[in-house]
Amino acid sequence: MAMHQAGFRHLVMNEFVRHACDTLLLNKAEERKNEDHVPIGIDDKWPLVKGDVRDVSFTYLREQAVDVVAGGPPCQPFSLGGVHRGYEDQRNMFPELFRVVRETEPKAVICENVRGLLRPSFKPYFDYILRELELPFERRAKDATWEEHNALLIERGAKIPRKSKRRYVVIPMEVNAADYGVPQVRNRVIIVAFRADLGITKQDWDKHLKPRRSHSQTALIKSQLDGPYWDRHSDVPAAVRDAVVKALPQLPPQLPFEGEEIKPWRTLRDALYGNPDRTHEPPLPKNVVDGEDCPGWFHHKGWPGARIYPGHTPNLLDKPAKTVKAGVHGVPGGESVMMLDNGEHRYMTVRETARVMTFPDDWQLSGPRGEQMRQLGNAVPVALGKVFAEAVVKALGQANGGKSGR
Repeated sequence: MAMHQAGFRHLVMNEFVRHACDTLLLNKAEERKNEDHVPIGIDDKWPLVKGDVRDVSFTYLREQAVDVVAGGPPCQPFSLGGVHRGYEDQRNMFPELFRVVRETEPKAVICENVRGLLRPSFKPYFDYILRELELPFERRAKDATWEEHNALLIERGAKIPRKSKRRYVVIPMEVNAADYGVPQVRNRVIIVAFRADLGITKQDWDKHLKPRRSHSQTALIKSQLDGPYWDRHSDVPAAVRDAVVKALPQLPPQLPFEGEEIKPWRTLRDALYGNPDRTHEPPLPKNVVDGEDCPGWFHHKGWPGARIYPGHTPNLLDKPAKTVKAGVHGVPGGESVMMLDNGEHRYMTVRETARVMTFPDDWQLSGPRGEQMRQLGNAVPVALGKVFAEAVVKALGQANGGKSGR
């Protein structure tokens, strides 16, 4: 969705999970057999090849002058919130990402993954991931350990020319989605890579191309203290507003200047009931009934059994939502419970969670509630992905004299 919104044409997309495939088909995708069609228009159906990526060849795309390979190799092996096994986990699909890069030779790569990759225990392997993306054509022997391959990459990297078409400039970044207009605290690692022969350097990216954060926590606190936040949420009971303001941390007398363009973090209330960034979205109905669809809305129905207890606390309306998680075995955690203005709490609906992930309201999800929540927890927030996709468009345009095929 984010790549589409940034203007890219999908040449092919791959998904393994059945309900995720069905979701794509419900919306903008069309099932294809590998190699049977390459779309030519921005409004063409997205060509979806279902199944294990390890069984899919992408070599036929090399003739298409691929601009970008974008993806998120399964993150559970490295997740702080799941059962993390890391590079020993069979779900680690980074090797397949590198294979796709070898087979398509794209100008750029965008990869999103969990912050768990940055844990000290994973640092040696994370460095290896970056090095392997830098030199994707240096294949790992079947009987080689990753440590042995890493040593080979270090040796080969010293010999391959810096601007060779067979190496990439790799730029890893730790980001919080809330800083980019997503109504959710979601810390992630985004890796961007550019083919070295294009001449896009890390310095170019840092100075001119790297997306600057557009929202901040400080701006939200200031807005709630000074009143603009409450001006757009004038129906909030005074007691609720006063309690929120009382709980706010004290700001120093002299705040560092963040820039006039910096906006407040978007809150859960902003996402659900109205906010200045997405005025085309109507407020969601607040009252939902367990097990009953809300007329006129996809997936907006209540779910019974919400509980709160130590370690299982609810989302608060006047803060960004907590990280939406797929959960072990797809079981939603405390992050899917919200506290209402009347002091009651309930599960967030799937539609509300999709808002938090910045999916449009006409985006439908396949499967039972648990599978829908799993899909949302595994997704990249659309607004975050679009910001970085547009920055890559800008970078490729700079390298191509102001033009990018997309």
